[in-house]
Amino acid sequence: MASIIVCSGPHDGHVSPMLGVARRLIDRGHRVRFLTGPAYQEAVRAVGAEFVPLGAGAEYTPPASSAKGIAAVREGVRVLVIDPARGQFEALSAAIQAEPTDLVLAEVTFVGAGTLSGLPLEDRPPVIACGILPLTLSSADCAPFGLGLAPGRGPAARLRNRALNWLVEKILLRDSDRQVDAIMRELTGVGLEGLFMLDWPRRAELIAQFTVPEFEYPRSDAPANLRYFGPTARHVPSGIARPEWWGDLNGSRPVVYVTQGTVSNTDFSALVAPSLEALAQEDVTVVVSTGRRPLADLPPLPANARAAEFLPDAELMPKVAVYVTNGGYGGLHYAMENGVPIVVAGDTEDKPEGAARVAWAGAGISLGTGRPAPAAIRDAVQKVLSDGRYQAGSRRIGAAIAASPGVDGLIDELEVLVSR
Repeated sequence: MASIIVCSGPHDGHVSPMLGVARRLIDRGHRVRFLTGPAYQEAVRAVGAEFVPLGAGAEYTPPASSAKGIAAVREGVRVLVIDPARGQFEALSAAIQAEPTDLVLAEVTFVGAGTLSGLPLEDRPPVIACGILPLTLSSADCAPFGLGLAPGRGPAARLRNRALNWLVEKILLRDSDRQVDAIMRELTGVGLEGLFMLDWPRRAELIAQFTVPEFEYPRSDAPANLRYFGPTARHVPSGIARPEWWGDLNGSRPVVYVTQGTVSNTDFSALVAPSLEALAQEDVTVVVSTGRRPLADLPPLPANARAAEFLPDAELMPKVAVYVTNGGYGGLHYAMENGVPIVVAGDTEDKPEGAARVAWAGAGISLGTGRPAPAAIRDAVQKVLSDGRYQAGSRRIGAAIAASPGVDGLIDELEVLVSR
């Protein structure tokens, strides 16, 4: 039995995939301490892990920001990386010092583990960086993370990518990079040592990316420690009750599932409201999840719409014909796992990267904005319903997910790493 610490920033989209890993580790006989915010104490204990709270300095609340592109990345680095870094590292260090620890698994925004990974291996447990977002690693083959640009092809695209990477690293995010370096150096005496801040997973013992290669841009310069395991959140029982209108989904009309996720869901006029307007007269059943926000915050529902604060995606997706989303990574994978084509409209946080990958992989349509017009949504839904190429693209990735090693494949590698 290995003693493992699992780390996650305190937010649904970060905690959920890490709970999937924790639960299976426990099933395989390992001891898991789960380090995250107090709001997730019950969820952690429900999977059988020991809850270890982050202190106040490591808490954060993702802002309701309208920033886009590099501005959004800069804001995300401040909120997710810079502000909680010291508190994360101190809580993680205390947990390691309290008891023998064989491994640390941390989602990629948990920079406290990234700080730890800079130390020599003989002075720390092995660190596993878990990719709960589209892959952040910089590459000559890809545009910088956050711009939402497909990689392109040929020498001209590579030249563009190199120029954009230089611009982002040396100019646009230089100050953020220096702040991260200074914090790491203050805490451990070791900074980024020439790495760009989003590349810290390169010095982890393993990068466990929770997707499949078919949904990630190829990188000829990918590090040797990168592995793809497929999504993991599907391994956690949702515990979410079916709403009373669940039987309405068994009719002959296509089901269109609309959600703004659990972060960018404070303003339903961005996607939910225009989707309701767009589809009110269509021969479909519209299902809306508010991401745990009160149903009273929704606009009036048309006759063909149903809503709930949260829905059991694993049970709902097999009934869905089109998924309309702002591009949360976990939701995209639930859809593709079930071969559901996607209409994505997201331009904040990491969502432009998910949207770009949906279009690049042929799994759906990206509307290129976080506030689409009703006509654009209606046209996209109609096109996805009538053109089988998008469903075929989603099913292709779903087949790859079904064949992926999953959490058990990751644990197999972790057990080998511990045995060494």
